[in-house]
Amino acid sequence: MKIKLIPRSSQGTVVAYYMSSDQPNRDEIDFEFLGNVNGQPYILQTNVYADGIDNREERIHLWFDPTKDFHTYSILWNIHQIVFMVDQIPIRLYRNHADKGVAYPMLQPMSVQASLWNGESWATRGGRDKIDWSKGPFVAFFGDYKIDACIWKGNPSFCNGESTEKWWNKNEFSSLTRVQKRWFKWVRKYHLIYDYCQDYGRFNNKLPKECSLPKY
Repeated sequence: MKIKLIPRSSQGTVVAYYMSSDQPNRDEIDFEFLGNVNGQPYILQTNVYADGIDNREERIHLWFDPTKDFHTYSILWNIHQIVFMVDQIPIRLYRNHADKGVAYPMLQPMSVQASLWNGESWATRGGRDKIDWSKGPFVAFFGDYKIDACIWKGNPSFCNGESTEKWWNKNEFSSLTRVQKRWFKWVRKYHLIYDYCQDYGRFNNKLPKECSLPKY
């Protein structure tokens, strides 16, 4: 999906582009763009729900102004990994460690959704900066949407196999390429501002199991 975000004073707003299963124990894969006061950078938050459990937020500062032009935000979701990408640069990985007891979205169908909503209770500086309604209307632009996916037929095993049609499950997409790994490390070094796997206080010094497992 190509997206151009709300310009100028967007504090308190959240532009979301995500996949969701819409079940009580839902799976979800989120891009959330947290607005900011004029002149301050947007924050891109990503999150993964698996079997109804989230608490897996990561946040980065983008290396460009996402309000000036369209940029491409992509998700690769397969039986091996979930990769969040910005202009084809991988910014986040969530590996399938289901065999080690880590929940992974694999058994529920998801639809693609987009929204623009009022998140002023938390989105900007923990809720300290509220929406300035005098700056409305708040408009984000979406375009050139493309999806290549398995159509749900009621049996998850139908979508979890490898075939010519299900190219995303092939072994070549089981990890990042050498070049992608370099870009991923660059994002982590220079643009990452929050990683739940580094927040020991939040989890009382007992981080989620996936935090100690390899990303690729």
